[in-house]
Amino acid sequence: MDADVVVVGAGIAGLECARLLHARGVAVRVLEAADAVGGRVRTDRVDGFTLDRGFQLLNPAYPAVRERVDVAALDLRPFLPGVAVRRDDRLAVLADPRRAPLRLGRTLVDGVRSGLLSPRELVALARWVAPAVGPVDRLQARPDVTLARSLDAAGADGPLRHKVLEPFLAGVLAEDDGSTSASFVRLLVRSFLAGTPGVPAAGMAALPAQLAAGLPDVRLGVRVRQVERVAGGVRVHADDGVTTARAVVVATDAWSAEQLIGVPAPAARGLVTHWYATDEPPASLPAVVVDGRRRGPVVNAAVLSLVAPSYAPPGTHLVQATCLLPTGDGSAPAEPDVRHQAGEMLGADPTAWREIQRHAIPAAMPAQPPPLVVRRDVDLGDGVLVCGDHRDTASLQGALVSGRRAARAALRRVAGGVTAA
Repeated sequence: MDADVVVVGAGIAGLECARLLHARGVAVRVLEAADAVGGRVRTDRVDGFTLDRGFQLLNPAYPAVRERVDVAALDLRPFLPGVAVRRDDRLAVLADPRRAPLRLGRTLVDGVRSGLLSPRELVALARWVAPAVGPVDRLQARPDVTLARSLDAAGADGPLRHKVLEPFLAGVLAEDDGSTSASFVRLLVRSFLAGTPGVPAAGMAALPAQLAAGLPDVRLGVRVRQVERVAGGVRVHADDGVTTARAVVVATDAWSAEQLIGVPAPAARGLVTHWYATDEPPASLPAVVVDGRRRGPVVNAAVLSLVAPSYAPPGTHLVQATCLLPTGDGSAPAEPDVRHQAGEMLGADPTAWREIQRHAIPAAMPAQPPPLVVRRDVDLGDGVLVCGDHRDTASLQGALVSGRRAARAALRRVAGGVTAA
């Protein structure tokens, strides 16, 4: 045997799997087709700007993040705990009064003046949120329906839903038709209520870099072509040759895993993020901005340099504008439309903005329709295992948990054998 376990893919799930195996004394080899670790969690450096591949945030309240990640070492820069909503006459700021008590007055004034807050709808949304703050097992045991149907059932059918919640969730779920599992959305809301998402000062790539630290055998630029079951283990055919092992963990995205080992992949949700440089800050708030008017393709915009100044060179600012990426033959939104709407949302003239990068990610996340399946099998038998957010929940939380589950299954596989030298 060349190794006890081969992990195919150095994304979040694969790195977490390899890290646990290595900590238990297992000889593990990681093969990654790309030129760096991270999978979908990558960061580019362009002209002094820090550009994550798509608008990504890390929520420190995820249980797996609290347990497995040194958040302090990431130097996480938090966004405003809330959301800014573009209305015709104002940018209404709705902040969480528990974490931003000094903004309570402005939140109430903006919410009332903009027509976004009403006692009736607040009660309805509180009724909808209630299952998210109870025990997780009780939430998962509830009958599951689509997000749209669950909000209808709760009586939430006013501006707070249609002009705030749905536009905000469109960027989180990569869909705007309410077809996602209500149970999954409540799990996300539970985490939003518990923690304030942010970005590492050095970019989101700092997370996989931390997970990969200490792994002795990570091979980049090596694409795996075939996984073959053989007597006593597996044979992995890759660009750098053939590796035999007692087990293989396929930790690629769902669609690559389907091609490699035949695991059915879910539908994909896509996003496209436009990155702009500007000399003047187009807004004064470190907040995610949504368009309550719903007048264009942009689902959210933000000035990243107001949240993490390290994302832009001194004297400049970095703006992101994210849109849904249509499936099938649908084309991405036209850049002038994105620029125009993002400028309106932020209350700025975008004419002089310089587009420095565009990240189109057709498979940004797996779809999560109801009924929600929180745990899918990771052990396919005969030494072949699989992990990724498509085996748990479509989130960093799901990726970390899935990697850990696959590692434990691999440990059971190799427990009776002799570890490789």
